[in-house]
Amino acid sequence: MIASRRPSLSDWPTAMPVVAVVALAVTWGRHLGPLPVTLVALVLAAAVLAAVHHAEVVAHRVGEPFGSLVLAVAVTVIEVALIVTLMVSGGPESASLARDTVFAAVMITVNGILGLSLLVGALRYGVTLFNAEGTGAALATLVSLATLSLVLPSFTSSLSGPEFTPAQLTFAALASLVLYGTFVMTQTVRHRDFFLPVTEHGRAGTNEPADCEVEDHAAPPTGRAALTSLGLLALSLVAVVGLAKVESPAIEAGVAAVGFPPSFVGVIIALLVLLPETLAAVRAARRNRIQISLNLALGSAMASIGLTIPAIAVASIWLGGPLLLGLGATQMVLLALTVVVGVLTVVPGRATRLQGSVHLVLLAAFVFLSVNP
Repeated sequence: MIASRRPSLSDWPTAMPVVAVVALAVTWGRHLGPLPVTLVALVLAAAVLAAVHHAEVVAHRVGEPFGSLVLAVAVTVIEVALIVTLMVSGGPESASLARDTVFAAVMITVNGILGLSLLVGALRYGVTLFNAEGTGAALATLVSLATLSLVLPSFTSSLSGPEFTPAQLTFAALASLVLYGTFVMTQTVRHRDFFLPVTEHGRAGTNEPADCEVEDHAAPPTGRAALTSLGLLALSLVAVVGLAKVESPAIEAGVAAVGFPPSFVGVIIALLVLLPETLAAVRAARRNRIQISLNLALGSAMASIGLTIPAIAVASIWLGGPLLLGLGATQMVLLALTVVVGVLTVVPGRATRLQGSVHLVLLAAFVFLSVNP
């Protein structure tokens, strides 16, 4: 849990949004050499970490499962900003960037974050326990979102190629918003208890003892501290959007220089924005709060599709050019395998290091095939 403390200039998460905005003002519109590009990349990564830190402070104030939701939405805003800025500067070659980034986010969250959390928890506690009802509902929603937005475009016949017509894209965007909105209402209002941590002694938050509640954790931050973090979070997001625009030529040039496919840019974006969330999920797993780890993993994947696709649909009005959303054959096989393994992991409501290892191997296969398609 986040410690309650008043932000100060000596605290790097407080200072970093200001530093990032200053770096943005200095570098905007300039041609940067290798050293400035490296420094800006470091500032960009630090700004992402600061943004997620302040999202966690706000999340601690509002409690679970709202906290996981705040963090997932904050990360998705960063992801959308990076996608749009790179598409604006990338021209026709960036037509598939949204698809590549969203698919990478799904694979990293469902196989990477989820698998690593299960493995860390199982190594420490033997068996990881979670609520199959809530996690199963999240997985079902994610599968529906992925199929409607990323699989169907490869099979529709109104346009040649893996893309939607404007009417189809509008429907997919609205369906994504409805599914995501319905899930959020289920998670935070109607069936909130399905998404609270569980242990062998019972669900955290009930009157039954729970191992994850025995350890000491700090009181929630004050309202003033939470509002301060909210403002710093907004400032961090502005800086991330601008610095991503500054860095976009270097990212694309770097991928081309090492001979990787252009689609690997999407993997880099997803890895960048999901690294802080990965750390948060692993910390929760080490405290035997696997349900929070799963909320973060599946919630981020759902937000990535449910919010990114509508945002890209709106952005496509002025971006121009095709918007390729349909997955290729290899990607669909990986997605189908991930879904099957995910269902088998979720249904029992408990997992061992084996399930975590299987998901991590699937992530390794995705990264390898992204480099060697």
